[in-house]
This record gives sequence, C-alpha cells and structure tokens, in this order.
Amino acid sequence: MTEMQKLYLLVPMAPLAGALIAGLFGWAIGRTLSHLVTIAGVAIACWASWVIFQDVQAGHLFNGTVYTWMTTGDMRFEIGFLIDPLTTMMMLVVTFVSLMVHIYTIGYMREDPGYQRFFSYISLFTFAMLMLVMANNFLQLFFGWEAVGLVSYLLIGFWHTRPTAIYANLKAFLVNRVGDFGFLLGIGLVLAYFGTLDYAAVFAQAPGLVNHSISILPGQSWSVLTLICILLFIGAMGKSAQFPLHVWLPDSMEGPTPISALIHAATMVTAGIFMVARMSPLFELSDTALSVVMVIGAITALFMGFLGIIQNDIKRVIAYSTLSQLGYMTVALGASAYSAAVFHLMTHAFFKALLFLAAGSVIMGMHHNQDIRYMGGLRKYMPITWITFLVGSLALIGTPFLSGFYSKDSIIEAVGLSHLAGSGFAYFAVVAGVFVTAFYSFRLYFLVFHGKERFPLHDSHAHADHAHEDLGSDNASHDDHGHGGKPHESPWVVTVPLILLAIPSLVIGYFTIQPMLFGDYFKDAIYINAVAHPAMAELHEEFHGAFAMAVHGLTTLPFWLAFSGVALSWFFYMKRPDIPAAIKERFSLVYTILENKYGFDIFNDWFFAGGSRKLGNLLWRYGDVKLIDGFFVNGAARTVGWFSRLIRHFQSGYIYHYAFAMIIGVFALITWFVRAA
Repeated sequence: MTEMQKLYLLVPMAPLAGALIAGLFGWAIGRTLSHLVTIAGVAIACWASWVIFQDVQAGHLFNGTVYTWMTTGDMRFEIGFLIDPLTTMMMLVVTFVSLMVHIYTIGYMREDPGYQRFFSYISLFTFAMLMLVMANNFLQLFFGWEAVGLVSYLLIGFWHTRPTAIYANLKAFLVNRVGDFGFLLGIGLVLAYFGTLDYAAVFAQAPGLVNHSISILPGQSWSVLTLICILLFIGAMGKSAQFPLHVWLPDSMEGPTPISALIHAATMVTAGIFMVARMSPLFELSDTALSVVMVIGAITALFMGFLGIIQNDIKRVIAYSTLSQLGYMTVALGASAYSAAVFHLMTHAFFKALLFLAAGSVIMGMHHNQDIRYMGGLRKYMPITWITFLVGSLALIGTPFLSGFYSKDSIIEAVGLSHLAGSGFAYFAVVAGVFVTAFYSFRLYFLVFHGKERFPLHDSHAHADHAHEDLGSDNASHDDHGHGGKPHESPWVVTVPLILLAIPSLVIGYFTIQPMLFGDYFKDAIYINAVAHPAMAELHEEFHGAFAMAVHGLTTLPFWLAFSGVALSWFFYMKRPDIPAAIKERFSLVYTILENKYGFDIFNDWFFAGGSRKLGNLLWRYGDVKLIDGFFVNGAARTVGWFSRLIRHFQSGYIYHYAFAMIIGVFALITWFVRAA
C-alpha cells in the first residue's frame, strides 16, 4: 500500500476512531477529551482530503479495492475507493463543514448531559458520509447510504425525552426506508444485468443495454436502463428529500441545531445529488429518467419554497429553504447539468451550514426561544451573528458576486437551454422560486435582526411554537433556562465557525465556477452526451468569466425577482405588518393549505400509518385470534377433545365391549385389504 493509499484510508478512519473513543470511553475521558479527540479526527480527515485533492489535481487518480468482503460464484463483493475530482470535492466539503460543526458544538451543547454521545454521533455521521462518497462500487455506496440514515435517526431523536423528537426520527427513518427500497431494487437490477457492482465495469457495459427491455406487467415493457435509473433516483428522493418523500426533513429540526446544519448542508441530503451525478453515465442513456428527475426537482423547488413563507420557527424556515435548494440541484441533474448541480451542492453547503449555525447562535442568544415573532432588533446585540447571517441570506437568494449567485444562475440558465420533456415547467419553477426564496429569506432576516424588539423580558420562551430546544428533562440547570434578559452574542467557539463559513459563502463561487463548470475540473468523473443534451455546452459559449457573469446578472430577470422579493418582505414586515395579517385573513384557505403542508402529513398519517394500524388490527383479529389461535391451536385441542370423548365410550371396562371393538376393527382391516387387492 502506497503512502497516498494510506491517506485514502485515513480520511474515513480518523473520524471513526474519534467516534468510537468518545462513544465507548467518553464517560471515562470526560467532556474536554471527548471533543478534542473527535475534532482531531475530523481535522486530520480534512487535512488528508486537502492533500489528496492536490494529488488528484496533479493527475493522480485511484480506483481500487481495499479488501474483498465476499465472493460467491463469479461475483465479488468488495470495499474500495474511487478517488477522482468529484470525490475529492465532496471530501473537502464534508470534512470542512463537519469540522466547523464540531467546533461550534462545544459552545452549543456545553450544558447537555449527552455531550460525549453527541460528539460520537456526529463523528460517526462524518465517517458514514465519507464512505459513501469515496465508494467505487454499489455495495459500499449502499453501506454508507444506510449508515447515514441510521446515524441521522440517532441524531434527530437525540433529545429522546421529547415525544416530538422520537416521532421525527421515526418518521425520517421510515420515509427513508421507502426510498431505500427503490434504491435496493435498482442495485439488484444492476447486479442482475451487469453481473458486477463495480462502477467502472457497469458504466463500460451500460451503452450495450440501451435497447434491452424488461416486462414488469404483462404486455408492458420498460427500458432496463430507464427502470434502473428511476429506481436509483427513488433512493435519492428519500435521502435528498424530494417530493413526495420530502416530509421527513422539516421535522428533523427536532434534533440539536449542529446536526441540523450537518444533515442539511454537507451530509445525507446531498448524498442523493452526489449519487445521481456519479451515475451520470447511466442517466445520460435515458431521457425518460432525466425528465422524471427534472419534474420532481421542479415541484420540490417551487412548492416547498411556498411553505417557507408561513413558518415562524427560525430553523424550519431554513429547513424549507434546504428543500427548495435541493429541488434546484435535482432540476440541474435532470437537465444534464451535473456539474452545475454539484457546484450548487458545494456553494450551498457553506451558506446553508452558515445559516443554520447562525440560527443556533440566535437561539442561544434568545435563551432558547425559536419563534421569530418574538425576536427583532438583534442586530445591535449580536453583531457577528447578524453580519454572517446576512452574508448567508444574500448568498442563498443569488446576489451577484456571492457564491450562491454563480451556482444558482447557472442552473436556471441550463434548465432554460434544456429541450427535454418537462423543461418548460422546470424553468418556470426555478425562476419563480427565486422570488419566493428571496421573500421568505428576508422575511426571516428582517423579523429577527431589524425592527422593534418583541422578546418578552420575563419568560423568554412562553410564546414559542417550540418552547425551547429542550436539553432533556434532566437538564433543568441550563444557565438561561426559563430566564428573561437581553440577548447576547455567542462565545467564540460559535462565532469563529460562522466567520470561517461566511468566507467561502462570499468568494468560493467566483473563484471556482470557471474550472468546475466550464473547465476540465471534473474530466471523466461526470459524463454528458453533449449531442443529445447540449445545455452545458451552450452555456459554455455564453460564459465570458466570473466577473462578466456577475455584472450581466445585475440585468437579468432572476436578479430583479430576487430584489423584488427582498423589497416586498421589507415593505410587508418593516413598514406595513398589517398587510400580511390582512392577506392571511383574506386568503385563509390558501394559508390553511400551506399550514397543513399540502396535507401530506395528514394523508400519510391517515393512509399509511392509519392503514398500517388497521391492517395490523385485521391480521391480529382474523389471522392471529381466529386462524392461528382459534383454528389451529384451539381447533386442534377441540378436535382432540371430541375424539377423546368418542373413544372413551369404548373404554367401559366390560370385556364384551372390547371384544366387539376388536371384531369391528378386524372386519375393517380385512375389508381394506380385500379392496386393496
């Protein structure tokens, strides 16, 4: 094993080692050593990722097996790494954002009794995501896929004394199992038709299966590649929270704020986007699958954005923003703009982690009140949180020269150039989504940081939808728990990660758009059939540099829509707060629909949860009580009892009764033998 290959192994193993030490021995080594060992593990992984990134930029790629897990017949199931530009970009994003979250957690979770356990979980989460993005085969991809799902279950329900947290983590787990069922079927089809789970071998054979079809229902045949792609995408719909499997993501806010940032920015929800980009050689062979991806992403981008407008919980507004931005990435994947999708994944990771961590800083400063209706005027109390939150919000709405502008505008332009079925609707959705995003983002910003102070002085969380981020029933000793007082800026372990995340949110798009979208950064890591899907090639012709793109962006429709969204939110919530109240009253039906999240949760609870309970009750009543207990168990006993009652008449003690029975028996036997002969 070469030195570089040892580094490859070090990247996922360092966070795993930290997770194991903090998880198994945290009780013995204490809080300080627990956070030091986990932060050290992620920092080592981040450093190693940077060294590997530079090595890959020098042209040294790697695709090899670490060890063989199982061999059956001609099939080998292996654990291995694929180190290419797409992998290294994801490694850097995951490890850097995770490192910021780890440092931030020292301040945010300082009073929590589960301190060591939390650090163990987030390090384990980082390990799982790294195994996923570094995989060179579907087996390891599925391992990382399920591992991030499992650890997210542990983290969303971290405060397990709260019924809402338990409901949320169970919901996330079950919804993801729906997506994972499709994902597993897709992997099964890959194994059945390609005879291997290795990416390179599958991609090499894929063009030969273009004309192969499979009959699912009698008389109906599907393209094998289309079916494989759609099934794999169903897995992505679960992980990346696409309509209609989006319902788990807003409820994941029940977990502590650091994990909200980690799930929503760098890990888990980006796994589906990364997977589809990695599978570009398969998706490029099926226009049907690409259209499905594009339309699903468009629905998510627009309609989940609407839900952000009416939210009053600071974290839930940002959560719906994540849903909407994931929709943008998915639309880009459907338009064959894989590099634009991954580029937005990268820029979004920085400014979304920044927004979540800044929201956590606000929650701390507000004594664990999360309701934005009871905030206001925090700019003067929390200057660092204010300016970093503003940077994140400006990046999110696509302000020219900021990182979000370059990735978001590229997606909108690429979708506009696409000719696939559904591209017209998708273009409308992503353009309209710009206004919606700007409106709800700056509604949040203005209500939190500007205007008059609306926070109560005596009971800081009496009016919150979620009274506070409960630190467990055994943690009533929190410094600010239940006390009023003015807000305050957070400690340096919270503000330093905010500043370090604000820097890439400002500049990384400007410096990386040319190599990532129009240069040869991704080389062969992403495949596009430029003849059938020329959107990115046409976009390349219109690109004249990052500066020129930003200047031109000041004259485009998306910029003016974003500006209008900001201006309208300022007018509504700073100047005329009576107008939103009047609109709410006038359009109460629309508001009710949005408040009920289009009825998805109600339907799921009634149809799936309620249906499952009724089916279980039916199976218990008729299957268990009547069939198993009633027929087989009690029926057998009754049969034996009836037969026993019949036989006991012959056990009378009289010899002539026994003689008679013997004669009848002999007669029956002779009759049977004669008939048989």
